[in-house]
Formats: sequence, C-alpha cells, structure tokens
Amino acid sequence: MKILTSGKYYGAKEAEINISKLILSEYDYLSARTDWHYHENPYFMYVLQGNLYDTNKKRTSHCQAGSLIFHNWQETHYNEKATTKARGFHIEFPRIWFEQKKLDHNLWEGSRLINNPTSHHILAKLYFEFKCGDKYSPLSTELLVLNLCESIEKIEFSEKTKQPNWIDILRQILNEDTEDLSLTSLSDKLGIHPVHISRAVPKYFGSSLGDYIRRQKIKKAVGLIFSKQYSLTEIAYLCGFSDQSHFIRTFKMYLNSTPHQFSKQIL
Repeated sequence: MKILTSGKYYGAKEAEINISKLILSEYDYLSARTDWHYHENPYFMYVLQGNLYDTNKKRTSHCQAGSLIFHNWQETHYNEKATTKARGFHIEFPRIWFEQKKLDHNLWEGSRLINNPTSHHILAKLYFEFKCGDKYSPLSTELLVLNLCESIEKIEFSEKTKQPNWIDILRQILNEDTEDLSLTSLSDKLGIHPVHISRAVPKYFGSSLGDYIRRQKIKKAVGLIFSKQYSLTEIAYLCGFSDQSHFIRTFKMYLNSTPHQFSKQIL
C-alpha cells in the first residue's frame, strides 16, 4: 500500500502555500487511475475542474466540479478520472492540529462527500484567499479553515440527532434540484404537511428553507465557475436565477464578491 507523505498528491503541482502547519495546494490530476493509497495527514479535496471517481473500501463517490470530499489519514482509496482534464484544491493539516484547535477526533473518521452548502461557501472563500495571496490571506485562511471544520462538526452533530426519516429525503431533493420548488411541491413529494416542513427545517438545517436553497444555488454556481465551461450569464440561467442582477446580488451576499470579481481572481 502506497503512503503519500505530507503535501504529496498524484498529479502535477501547480501551486502550494504553507500557513501555520496547514498545507494548501492545487494539482492537475494526470493519471487515468491512481494506485490504492492513503495519506499521512487528513485533508479536504475540492474538485475545481473535470469529473472523477473516488473509491474507498465502502463506496465509490462521483465527484464533479464543485464537489467537496474529506479523507482521514487512515482511509485507503484510489481515484479514477472520468474526463481528460481534472484539477483539485487540497487543504491538509497534521493530526495534532485537531487537538490544538480542540476539535472532536471522533467526528472525523473515514472519508465522505460533504454536501452542505455552507461548507462549500467557506471552501470557495478559502480558494479565493489561496489565489489572492496578499498580506491578509494567512490570517483569513486560518480563520476560514476553522470555520470549515466547525461547520462540518455542526452538520455531524445534527445528523446524529434523532430526526424524521423524511429529512434525509428533503436534503437529497434540495441537493439535487432547487429549481421551481415551493412548499406545496415539497409537501406533495414528501407526503408531509407544509406546517411540519416549516417547523422542521430551521431545527435540522440551521437556517430557513429559502436561505438553504439560495446557498445551494451559489454552491452550484461556484462549481460551474471552476469548471470553466460556461459564461456567467449561462451559469445564472443553469442555477435557476430569474435574471443576472438577482444572481449577482445573491452571490455577493454569500461570498462577499460579485461573480465577475470571483471568477477573475481565481481563473
């Protein structure tokens, strides 16, 4: 079994920075398929371009541009490209970092796709700081990584609490499609009264339904920007925004940047 040491990944390294023991890097993935391997340190992988499959002992995950996956240090896996070009952004930290930051080790076992849009928004801001690289970026990066870990811990705690079975179905609906949704249509799909939905969403999602849907739209938009396949006008349409100005306002509200500024900085 091959072990990849600190800061090492399959592919060609395009850029790397080190901030307080954190290693942030961007790689072009060149191999059609990697060997089975595991990493010395835990890390996040954010797919910037292309499609690939990540396979561990339990499952195979399809990772498109905009996908976020976490790998712990003991998790063996391999990657297989589904497109000619694929590119990824990594955030790696030594194991002792969890203890120093007082994060719960028990929540960070295995590897998994992370679908919550809040975590994706934080990751997009981290990549923005990675590309920006000014004198404020190191401090901002440290804070954002902590925010990312804390957001995932909240998700884990929330998902471990007892909740109605239909909540997972609702999450799946919202993760896959946010176009033309209404409380009535969700009620029909779930077979749950609208009142029960309206009461349950803030409890199990930590936000209003509208806020969650808007975050999903921006999560999808960021992935499409990273893919480099569409214009901003096309992205606004594909993400279900009524017009360009609505897209710009919503994007700026969550990422503190217009879509044009964001894409110009990172691309």
